[in-house]
Amino acid sequence: MPVFPKISLRPEVEKYLKDGFMNKEVVNTLGKAAAERKFETLLKHLSHPPSFTTVRVNTHLTSVQHVKTLLLDEFQKQFNGLSVPVLQHPDLEDVLLIPVIGPRKNIKKQQCEAVVGAQCGNAVLRGAHVYVPGIVSASSFMKAGDVISVYSDIKGKCKKGAREFDGTKVFLGNGISARSRKEIFSGLCELKGIGIRMTEPIYLSPSFDNVLPGYLFLQNLPSAVVAHVLHPQPGERVLDLCAAPGGKATHIAALMHDQGEVIALDKIPNKVEKIKQNALLLGLNSIKAFCFDGTKAHKHDMTEDTQEGPPFSPESFDRILLDAPCSGMGQRPNMACTWTLKEVMSYQPLQRKLFSVAAQLLKPGGMLVYSTCTITLAENEEQVAWALSTFPCLQLQPQEPRIGEEGMMGAGLSLEQLRQLQRFDPSAVPLQDPDQDALRDATAEDMIRLANKDCIGFFIAKFLKWKSTSEKDPQK
Repeated sequence: MPVFPKISLRPEVEKYLKDGFMNKEVVNTLGKAAAERKFETLLKHLSHPPSFTTVRVNTHLTSVQHVKTLLLDEFQKQFNGLSVPVLQHPDLEDVLLIPVIGPRKNIKKQQCEAVVGAQCGNAVLRGAHVYVPGIVSASSFMKAGDVISVYSDIKGKCKKGAREFDGTKVFLGNGISARSRKEIFSGLCELKGIGIRMTEPIYLSPSFDNVLPGYLFLQNLPSAVVAHVLHPQPGERVLDLCAAPGGKATHIAALMHDQGEVIALDKIPNKVEKIKQNALLLGLNSIKAFCFDGTKAHKHDMTEDTQEGPPFSPESFDRILLDAPCSGMGQRPNMACTWTLKEVMSYQPLQRKLFSVAAQLLKPGGMLVYSTCTITLAENEEQVAWALSTFPCLQLQPQEPRIGEEGMMGAGLSLEQLRQLQRFDPSAVPLQDPDQDALRDATAEDMIRLANKDCIGFFIAKFLKWKSTSEKDPQK
C-alpha cells in the first residue's frame, strides 16, 4: 500500500500522459488493462523517492574505496550506529549506492507542526534537513529546540506565515526546530541555514550537507550513466550544451582524466557560476563554462575560430552531450505538478532547436548523446524518430553500460531501434518497503538490481555522425 497518494496532475496533463502510455502500439502489445495498470503504477511511484541514494565519486581526486570507507564512518554517526551498506555499482565503477530505509510507519506525530513547500518536502524525503526559506507555516507556540512534525504542502495552498493549515499536506517525519516561529516570520532579515533538523524522517536517507565536498557529487543513477554512455576520451573536445549545474560536465572531465577540453554552456548567469564553482571544488581544470544560449551556439559560416568561446564553427566537437531542458516528469519524489498542458508540451520545439545545433557542431565520426529526466513519449522516442528522419548523417547506436529498459513503443521506431535506447521506468518494480531486517537479508546483487530499476524516470539515446552534415545522401 503506497504511503503517499499518486502524483497530483492537472486533468489535461494526466490525460496527455495517459494517451502516450496507452498508445495503439502499446495497447496492442500489452493489452488495454495491463497498459492502464502500468500507467497507474507509474503515477504512484513518482510520488515516492527511489530506493537508493546515488553518489558519484570524483575519481580525479580520490579512489572509490577511500570514499566508501569514509562514508561508512559518516553513516555510523548519522544513524547512531545503525549499519547501512555502501555498495559499489558493478557497471559504473565510480558510483556508490546507499539504500533508503522506509517508509517508516511508527513515527509518532507531534502537536507542534511546521509546513514546508513542496520542493523543500521533496528534498526532505531524500535526506535533507529543512532550511529556513522552505518553511511556510508553523504552530504559534513553536520555539527553538521543540520536537515538531513536518508536513509538505504538496498543492501550494498554505499562506506564508500561517499558524495552522488544514489543506492537503503529507507527513514527512519529525525534527527539532533550530528557530522559533517568531524568528522565522519576523521579517526583520532574511534568514538562511537549517530551520528544522530532521531526526525521525519517514524515509531514512543519509544527509550529504557538507559531507566530503570535492570527493563526491550527489547524482541520480541514470544521470551518472549518461557520461559513461558518451564515453569521452582524454584529449578530446567535448560540448555539454545545457550543462548547469555541472554534474555531467564534471563527470565527463573526470572520465577524460581532466585531459582535453570540456565546453559547458548555460544561458543563465548564476547557473554558469555554479558550474564554475563545482569544477573548482572538484579540482577539474579542463572545463570552460560560458553564459550562452545553446540554440545560437552554431556559427553558420566556415571562418576559422578567433575565440575559444561560443558560437562555434561547424563540426568542431568530438562528442556532444545534449541533456535537454525538459518537463522533468520523471523526477522523484514529486507528489504534485501544477504545470499546464501548454507548459509540458513547450519543450519539444526547444529540444529540436538544440538538437539541430548539436548535429551541426558534431564532427563526422563523433558521438552525440541526447538525454532527458522526463517520461513523455513526445520528448523522448518521438524526438529520436524526428532526429533520424531529419538528419540522415546520424545513426542510432547501442549503449554501454546498459542498465535501463528499451524504449517505449508508439513513435514509429523499429524494435531494433527501441533496443538501442535506454528508458528508466520507475514502475518496473513494485513499491519497496525496506526495513533493517530486509537489508540484512538481501544480497548485494539483489540490492543493485533494485537500484537499477527503482530510480527516477529518465531517457538516453546515442547517435553516431557517420558523415558530414553537408554531404548529400547518395540514396536521395
